[in-house]
Amino acid sequence: MRRIMSGFAPISSQTAEVDRVPGRETEFVRDLRAPNKFLVNRAVFTEGSLLAQERDAIFSKCWIYVGHESEVPNPGDFVAREVAGRPVIFTRNRDGQTRVLLNSCSHRGAEVCRERRGNQRRFRCFYHSWSFSNDGELVSMPDEGGFPAGFRKEDHNLAQPAAVDSYRGFVFATFNPEQEPLVDYLADAKYYLDLTADQAAGEVGMVVTQGTHEYSMKSNWKLLAENSSDGYHAIPVHKTYLDVQKTRGDNVAGNTEKDWKESHAFDLGNGHTVTVKQAPWGRPVARWQPSMGEDTKATVEASYRRLVELHGDERAQLIANLDFNMLIFPNLVINNIMAVIVRTFYPNEPGHMNVTAWSLAPGGEDKAARRVRNESFLSFLGPAGLATPDDNEALESCQRGYASRPGEGWNDVSRGMDKFDPPNWDELQMRTFWRRWDDLMGAKE
Repeated sequence: MRRIMSGFAPISSQTAEVDRVPGRETEFVRDLRAPNKFLVNRAVFTEGSLLAQERDAIFSKCWIYVGHESEVPNPGDFVAREVAGRPVIFTRNRDGQTRVLLNSCSHRGAEVCRERRGNQRRFRCFYHSWSFSNDGELVSMPDEGGFPAGFRKEDHNLAQPAAVDSYRGFVFATFNPEQEPLVDYLADAKYYLDLTADQAAGEVGMVVTQGTHEYSMKSNWKLLAENSSDGYHAIPVHKTYLDVQKTRGDNVAGNTEKDWKESHAFDLGNGHTVTVKQAPWGRPVARWQPSMGEDTKATVEASYRRLVELHGDERAQLIANLDFNMLIFPNLVINNIMAVIVRTFYPNEPGHMNVTAWSLAPGGEDKAARRVRNESFLSFLGPAGLATPDDNEALESCQRGYASRPGEGWNDVSRGMDKFDPPNWDELQMRTFWRRWDDLMGAKE
C-alpha cells in the first residue's frame, strides 16, 4: 500500500517493510528475513555484461525523461541531446505540439541536427541534403527521380519513440510499445511533481533557467540513483556546506536527528522513491534563513505571500517547507531542496556515466528572486558547489573500492527495513530501487 502525505506525516496505516514485501534471494539481491537483511551484489557495479542487459531491459522499456516543455516554448524551437544514450531532437511543431525525433537520417544515418538548440522549421542532413519537417516527415531530397520505382518519401520519415507524453510540463518518451500510460507509470510520484509545479502561477508555469550542467563521473550509474535520496551520508559528506551555513547564522546542529525534522521515506510505486524532511537551510521559494542574507528576506517573504494567494495557507506551507529528494525510475532525479534540480544520468561504461542537470524555477520570478535562487542552487547543487563534488568523489571512491575484491562482496542496504516509518537517513528508498531493478533484469534465483 502506498503512503500519501498530509502535511509532513503519513496518514495511511501500514505495516513494516519486512512484513509487507516478500523476501527474495537472486544472483544480485538478497532480501532476507529472520534475520532481516538486504544485500546487493557488488558485481552489479562492475560487470560489463550487465550494461547491455540494462540498456535493453530498463532504458529501452521504461518511460525516460526527455526535457521540460519550457525548453521549447515556441513553434520551431528545438534542443538536441542524448536521451538514454540515443541522440534525439526535442522540438515543438508549428501546431505547438512537442515532438521527440531520433536524430538520425533515414537515408544513411547521419545526424540531421548538429546544433545544440535553436529555432527552425526543417532539419537538413548535411551528408546528402535530405530535409525533414519538425514533425519528422521527409519533405525534400535532391534528385528524387533517381530512386527506383516504388520509392515513397512517407516510408522514410525520421524514427520516433513508441510514445511521448508529458505531465505538468515534464516530457517523457518510451521505446517500448507495450509500456503502460505515463500517468500510470508515474504512480505517486505525481504528487511531488504537482508540489514542484505549483511553485509557479497559472499559465506562466515552471521554467528551466538558462544554462545546462554537464559532467561525468567514474562510477556506476546506480550509485547515483542511490545517492540522490540518501540522507545517511549528508552529515559526514556535506559537513563543509553545513558548517558554512552555520557560520552564516542558520540553525544547523550537525546531527541527523536534529537537523532533518519531519523526516520520512516512501515507496511511490514502479521503483520511484522519495525522501522528505524539513532541513535547516533556506529555500528561495519561500523559506528565508540568515545565510541567504538580510537583503533577501523581503524577497523570500514576498514569495511566500504569493504562494498563499495562489494556494491557500495549508498548501503554501507544504510547498514552502517540504524538502524532498525524488528518484523517478530509472534515471530522473528531482531534488526540491534549497532549490529545484532536475538531473538525469546514463552509463556509457560500467564504471562511467554522463550527468546532465538543470535548474527549475517559477517563470514569473523577478530578478531579485531569481538571483536568490541561483545563488542557493549553485552553492550546493552546482557541479562546482559545496556538495555535488563531495558526492561525486564519494561515488568514485566506491567504484575504486570495488576493485579490491573483483567479483566478490555485497553491499549492505539494510538500515530501517524493520521500521514502520523509516526516516530519510534509512535505506527504504534504495531497497525500492533495487527491487524494481532486479525485477526488470529478470535476475535468477
